[in-house]
Amino acid sequence: MGTLHDPIVKIELFPVFIPFKDYIRDMLQGGSGKVAMGLKVDDHWLGADFLVCRMTTEGGVVGIGDAYVWLVESAASPAMMADVIRDHLARFALGRSAFDRELIHDKMDNNVARNEMAKGLLDLALYDVAARTINRPVHDLCGGKQLDRIPLGMVLPLTDVDTIRQLGGLGLQAGVRSFRCKLGVGAHKDVEIIAAVRNLIGPEAGLRVDYNQAYSPNEALAAIEAIAPYRIDYAEQPVKSDDFAGMAWLQSRTNVPLMAHEGAFGLRDIVTLAEMGAVRTFGINPERPGGMTAGLKAIDFAAAKGLDVVLHNQPSGIGSAVILHMHAARARNIRHATELQGHIMMEDDLIKDEIVYEDGFAHLPEGPGWGVELDMDAVDKYQVHPTTVIEA
Repeated sequence: MGTLHDPIVKIELFPVFIPFKDYIRDMLQGGSGKVAMGLKVDDHWLGADFLVCRMTTEGGVVGIGDAYVWLVESAASPAMMADVIRDHLARFALGRSAFDRELIHDKMDNNVARNEMAKGLLDLALYDVAARTINRPVHDLCGGKQLDRIPLGMVLPLTDVDTIRQLGGLGLQAGVRSFRCKLGVGAHKDVEIIAAVRNLIGPEAGLRVDYNQAYSPNEALAAIEAIAPYRIDYAEQPVKSDDFAGMAWLQSRTNVPLMAHEGAFGLRDIVTLAEMGAVRTFGINPERPGGMTAGLKAIDFAAAKGLDVVLHNQPSGIGSAVILHMHAARARNIRHATELQGHIMMEDDLIKDEIVYEDGFAHLPEGPGWGVELDMDAVDKYQVHPTTVIEA
């Protein structure tokens, strides 16, 4: 433990790449396109890039955070984020207390436009430092936990129907009761997939779909209406992420709630989409719209507007712990199951002790901060670029 006013004196950034497990790689390359979803990318999806942050105070308290970074969606790479943190953002955290998060955010926003993920990464580490300083879990800084076990959903890749059905069956056996189907290669195939999954999981299980920006607004309307009879909880990002007008047009013509994910990067995006009537649900990753600080504001805003949120990502163990703390602290405003795929997909999760997943739930980690410890041996193994060290 340190004192409340201990300043941050060092920030370390570790860019790492963690390969997917062999069977996950085979599945992703054997499905639709090169990533088993409706994206027209040129490279196979072979693993996950992360930027890990370790932050140290003058009193020796160490906090951690990380960001899952995929250039296809994030508009940034770990190296780009490390550069903007080193050259422009770190100075607003160095020399200040981890409890000065709102002031630090104000400084970052006034001096650097957008870059929500880079700012969010620092914010996550600040939360861990602050909580460890007072020897409390992060959720205690956010109003306290509302539950100990977080319900989980499962993502089903865009591949052949037999494989999708087999994976869904494994999810049911593991206690999962909410499923997200990747769609986007045409309304006929979409219906074939949804019909098979709904028949497998039964009428009461949650069923959501994700188009990954596959369609134009007209195509999306036809595709969504075709699957609407199968009781869809929401349809994620059916059109391009920056087509806010297209989302608004589409939502005005379908009763299926639309969800913005790639298009809801910052708080301003979320407010604008809501005011346009373009969505009924938001997808939130912890590192966007700007860490725990902005993520909690986004959830509270959505609740005030009567909108839903979904927490999901392919995180490391650090990011999974972050999402679990966020869900636990705002559970009354989150009615959809959270999705955590990283521990399923990747060959390592960068933490020393595993998070407990059982019966379709994840257990909230116990202990100070995020309740997990960074495995530096794993960081050393998977690190792909030199460490960036910034000191006061």
